[in-house]
Amino acid sequence: MKLQFIDILIIVVYLITMIVIGVLLKKKASKNLDSYFLGGKSLPFYLLGLSDASGMFDISGTMWMVYLAFVYGFKSLWIPWLWPVFNQVFLMIYLSVWLRRSNVLTGAEWIRTRFGYGRGANLSHTIVILYALMGVLGFLSYGFIGIGKFMEVFFPWEFVSQYIPLHLETASVAQVYGIFFTGIATFYVMLGGMHSIVWADVVQFSIMTISGIIIAVIAMNKVSPEMLAAHTPAGWDSPSFGWTLDLDWSNLIPSIMDKINEDQYSLFTIFVMMMLFKGIFMSMAGPAANYDMQKILACKSPKEAALMSGSVSVILLIPRYLMIMGFTVLALVFFSQDFNNMGSNIDFETILPRAINEFAHVGLVGLLLAGLLSAFMSTFASTVNAAQAYLVNDVFLKYIHKKASAVTQIRVSYIVSALVVIISTIIGMYVSNINSVLQWIVSALYGGYIAANVLKWHWWRFNGNGFFWGMLSGIIAALIAPMFFPDILPLYYFPVLLFVSVTGCITGTLLSKPTEEKVLIDFYIKVRPWGFWKPIIQKAMAQYPDLKENKNFKRDMFNIVIGIIWQCSLTLIPMYIVIKQGFPLFTSMLILGITSLILKKNWYDKMNIEEKEYNEFMKKNF
Repeated sequence: MKLQFIDILIIVVYLITMIVIGVLLKKKASKNLDSYFLGGKSLPFYLLGLSDASGMFDISGTMWMVYLAFVYGFKSLWIPWLWPVFNQVFLMIYLSVWLRRSNVLTGAEWIRTRFGYGRGANLSHTIVILYALMGVLGFLSYGFIGIGKFMEVFFPWEFVSQYIPLHLETASVAQVYGIFFTGIATFYVMLGGMHSIVWADVVQFSIMTISGIIIAVIAMNKVSPEMLAAHTPAGWDSPSFGWTLDLDWSNLIPSIMDKINEDQYSLFTIFVMMMLFKGIFMSMAGPAANYDMQKILACKSPKEAALMSGSVSVILLIPRYLMIMGFTVLALVFFSQDFNNMGSNIDFETILPRAINEFAHVGLVGLLLAGLLSAFMSTFASTVNAAQAYLVNDVFLKYIHKKASAVTQIRVSYIVSALVVIISTIIGMYVSNINSVLQWIVSALYGGYIAANVLKWHWWRFNGNGFFWGMLSGIIAALIAPMFFPDILPLYYFPVLLFVSVTGCITGTLLSKPTEEKVLIDFYIKVRPWGFWKPIIQKAMAQYPDLKENKNFKRDMFNIVIGIIWQCSLTLIPMYIVIKQGFPLFTSMLILGITSLILKKNWYDKMNIEEKEYNEFMKKNF
């Protein structure tokens, strides 16, 4: 273990700083729920964007992406479409504007603006809360597993037990570390709410950016292109692919071929097509009920919400991929023989901590650990904040204590935080690895979310009953599908989940009355979506002749295609920097410049004009 006094001091100072931020912002956050959960909608978009990016720079995800880059090389560019990463482009182009115009506190509260207050609306409100909690518990469990595995490498229990007289089985060490660090993250988010999260994220992302640059520089100094080529198969350094993956590790690390078969990515074209198919629908559904949605709702205005979503890709991708590729190339050149000796027992999720232990110097180890700890805490804290918002605002205040004082509301938020963390920790103790949780969240659980949440934006006849039965059938299908497809990647049975959910949506809608006309008119006037809204638009225009229909579908879709290319170039640039390939780097930068110019002309400039017209209309009529 290479941890020296200075490394431990850096980590301790970082942890104390996080706690101090929570204590200092406690008073400001505790004014009311709006201040506690959304920062009073007073924070600038670039801080919220940095905070959102910091939340996505999580330690479990980074460990997973280092594994992807190691095994799949530049083709790992496409695999995060499982989330999908390009949902940020959809949010930037139009969805963040639509969502922020609702001016609500949570996604469940948003349901009231779309479906009103009838029986169907109450059912849909309930199912959103249920879904949000399932997602939150899944993400918190995923983070708990990652942080425990990561810290176990640097703090072996035989060393720590000299100072803490406690006997632990080997399997329990990672869990104890997970409990310790989740406890600190819970403390500062409990006290400071969204204010605490955002300002802690500023500190955290600064540390992560510095760490990413340093590790990339180390990798570039230690690994030449020739050394890298000798340890990677043909095609590893290219993002292009054919019908199959065409990466042959047989003569380098044969056991990787077994891992590729286990991942079920071999038929790569089909895999990418399925990710794109699922990703488009998932992105059109809007953000899931998690911290990403809360950051959008916390923005000052719809325009700032769009800018915040766009800034996430700019802020996140370059420093994150400098770090990922730095660790990857170091591991490829210096750990390949070790991995060969392990045979089928390779644990790729330890590449990241092993690389830090091997290549970072005194002081840098502490900085990197603080940075990756901060990545975990940022994600964890934002997710806990989202859980608080739903349980307090949408359950406690709606059904238990409608007239609770601000002090009571904040105290209940503290209790909720603790309970959510305890439950997710217990779940995390029974999960074997990061990837199993990740695949369930992004491919199975999200399968139940998509259909209802696409239709809510785009079809006027869709109602609360349809939303409830679509979500419920999708969630149930997501829970039982692994029993019927135990050996199949969840992505591949996504169409089955989608079909079940769409059937539930349409059946529930057509067997019940439409949403109240006034609610639909108010929703369209306020949010202004495109889609199948003609009967409502006609009635709205009869009341407000100066109302402008949203006819931007084709333009938005074109901008999304450009935006996805723009986002991919942001990912490739740091990857090419680290492996020192000049011409592909220049090409990626050229593509970035061209796509940025197109988005400036065809998205940003036109959004400014339309937002001004929208504000003038709302001011005149309301």
